[in-house]
Amino acid sequence: MELEYLVEAFREVAAFKGDGLEAHIDTVGDPLTYPRIVELVEALSQNPNVKVVSMQSKGYLLSERLAEELSEAGLSRLNLSIDALDSKLAVKLAGTSSYKVERVLAVAEHVVQNTRTDLLIAPVWVPGLNDGEIPRIVEFALKIGAGKRWPPLGIQRYEAHKRGRKPEGVKAQSWKSFYSELRRLERRFQVKLVISRGDFSIQRRVMLPIPYKVGQKLRVKIVGPGWFKGEALASTLDGLRSLTVVGLKRLPPIGTEIRVKLLGCKHNILLAEPAQA
Repeated sequence: MELEYLVEAFREVAAFKGDGLEAHIDTVGDPLTYPRIVELVEALSQNPNVKVVSMQSKGYLLSERLAEELSEAGLSRLNLSIDALDSKLAVKLAGTSSYKVERVLAVAEHVVQNTRTDLLIAPVWVPGLNDGEIPRIVEFALKIGAGKRWPPLGIQRYEAHKRGRKPEGVKAQSWKSFYSELRRLERRFQVKLVISRGDFSIQRRVMLPIPYKVGQKLRVKIVGPGWFKGEALASTLDGLRSLTVVGLKRLPPIGTEIRVKLLGCKHNILLAEPAQA
């Protein structure tokens, strides 16, 4: 996606939301796969409404040099997802043999010691798989000095998702059990692990108005393939929103205009299907 399009779309939303914003960069894959990621961070950091620029990453593609470039561009905080320190288990959880956790750990330490970017380590606690790794990750984060401005850790509860990975035999913890375990680790390591929106100065702001309604039919332009088979990305002809079209028997040529029916538009995330003639 063009950098200019992303920056302009963000500028419009930021102007509506007001000052003191956090621009958080995340995606289905990893933000570091975006070829102009340093330029994106720089552009966001220069927006007058932005106070913090943060990014989520697994660290696959992160190097010391790239970490320094991101920091110089204005990256305030890096949320680094490290699910295990044991190399074999880390590979299993990552789902690829190319994942080298030792390399990620080395770069994480470099971020803390040699850049202005703060580091938050955000493991996913997968019950029955990495229970023993969570205390080790906490120790690592504290040892290298993560969390100078924000909490050093943001431990995530595993959630089974219909389109996500589902490790065999893994059952999600209840929220009660999860928070109980976090508080036990807090007492053990004397560090805050049960975090809240207040730790990140998150405020409620007025939502951008949704210009459409569920069930509404409208014409859209196909702009690319979707995430899954039978899906496509499209834009409304008025240029106000992008959307995902599902239920396609085949992908229409890029630039084709089709008529769709909106299935959902909660939080300005538009989902549609081809409209019946």
